[in-house]
Amino acid sequence: MKWRERDFPRENAESIERTFSVGPLAARILAARGVTAESFDAFLSPSLKRLSKPEDLPGIAQAAEAIVDAASRGKKMVVFGDYDCDGICAAAILKKTLDAFFPGTAATFIPDRLSEGYGMSEKSICRMLSENPGVALVVTVDNGINADRHIRFLRDKGVDTIVTDHHLPGEVLPPCIVANPKVSAPEALCDLCGAGVAFMLAGAVSAAARKRGVSSPGGIAGPLVVLAGLATVADIMPLRGDNRIIVSEALRLFGRFAPPGLRELHLRASRTTPVRFGWSDFAFRLVPRINADGRLGSGMNALALLLCDDREEARRLAAAVDLKNTERKTIEETMTEKALGLVSGADAADVVDMADGHAGVAGIVAARIMGSRPPGSQIPVAVVTGRRGSVRVPCGYNAVEMLSASSAALESFGGHAAAGGFLLKEGAFDEFKRLFSDAAGKFKAAAGGETGEVLFDAVVSPGEVTLEFAEWLERIEPCGEGNPAPVFAVEDVHVSDVRILGQTGRHVAFKLASSPSLRAVWWNGGGELEKMRNSAARRFDILFKIGISRYGESHPELSVVDIAVHSGPIRQI
Repeated sequence: MKWRERDFPRENAESIERTFSVGPLAARILAARGVTAESFDAFLSPSLKRLSKPEDLPGIAQAAEAIVDAASRGKKMVVFGDYDCDGICAAAILKKTLDAFFPGTAATFIPDRLSEGYGMSEKSICRMLSENPGVALVVTVDNGINADRHIRFLRDKGVDTIVTDHHLPGEVLPPCIVANPKVSAPEALCDLCGAGVAFMLAGAVSAAARKRGVSSPGGIAGPLVVLAGLATVADIMPLRGDNRIIVSEALRLFGRFAPPGLRELHLRASRTTPVRFGWSDFAFRLVPRINADGRLGSGMNALALLLCDDREEARRLAAAVDLKNTERKTIEETMTEKALGLVSGADAADVVDMADGHAGVAGIVAARIMGSRPPGSQIPVAVVTGRRGSVRVPCGYNAVEMLSASSAALESFGGHAAAGGFLLKEGAFDEFKRLFSDAAGKFKAAAGGETGEVLFDAVVSPGEVTLEFAEWLERIEPCGEGNPAPVFAVEDVHVSDVRILGQTGRHVAFKLASSPSLRAVWWNGGGELEKMRNSAARRFDILFKIGISRYGESHPELSVVDIAVHSGPIRQI
């Protein structure tokens, strides 16, 4: 694995240090994340008061007026969502908003992943129309930007459509009102997820309804922020600008305003009430469970869970959604084990044919295969189940561009830079494998063969890793895409008390010998246990993140990123 010290604008760091009397290490961490003296307060104190106005997103005001006009006339509406966490949260946001101002006017619809596929398709539209006779307006959330043909079909049936989405548009935009930051948006809004767009639309609908004298019971803003923040984490959107505000406020407000169903689901997932609700509660507890319902089922239980206000019903739905996640994990483990046996060891890309696999889990399996390689040598992975497939790619690649380059073998495709999905043409697996591998090879060649490396922020001494510093680092959260968690390095240190953590043998815990109170955990580092034990007399360089363990007395705890036997100055690794 290649290590490289993260670049940072020194002038910005010096300005932050001078203006706000922060230490040089803290200043360089902030500067490396694009913070300046001017944006210092906004970054460390995100607030909804700093959020962009809904009308700043082109198409939102027009969409809100059309929705309120239709609702005021008693026209029947359908919120057309998607089966992943982003699409389910987006549908819940708009449904809650419309129910608050115009009860009974809007129904929800989620396409079935396995039988109907993503977004608007002939099958999903026909089922939506049959389940909602008399529908006059369809509002898409988290889909629709490439559904030109299907929206024309609806128009011919006398049904109007409004598209709210965040996916990349094709050459032709749908013939209707469109609100999509990938089509047009100021910089602060350009990275919104589908639920983020729905959140902006909810604000515009609320304002438009009140202008017409329509009131609501109030109290919906908090739950909507929580749902938008959850979806932003789920879709791995850059945590900067408005996204950082939405996620920060969602985490802060969760305890007071999370929908009852979401609280019940978190209780089942964590089995305890957290001292401090954090990004990981979204990413590792709630998101996988909501996604599981759409991967293995229709996603409608998860949507009902987010919309439910009755505690007993919320408990029942939370149990059902949690059970789906348990089922998903079993399928995922079986598929991953089989898929790893099918990996060819290719240099450019792994394309795995799993004809008997579950399409709803293919994306997770692709991520597991990619993660089985060291971070510095990861390559794109495509897992194909029948004709459906999912793609995951490491930093330095672009999934949508690679699928576009493979389009001669595809009936349809879509996604983001890091992930995508597709439908193969009949009998086109071999052609897809060739085209996809060629596209991966071009990305690798353009990067000079180096498409992955691990960045660290600074070399520190064990004595600098204090509880006070760890508490300051929490102010940088939420961390994720676009706002990476700080990574540090210590060099030339002994380790002691090296042992297995947990029953599976997958994790390792140890202490830094130079600081007996400084404990480190290497998640999934079990394979390196013997090397560390047998190298007890040798010295190591360690990359790590800093967290706080609140078991017993609060203390800093290291989460290991990588370990190497010390062989010289760390900046040369």
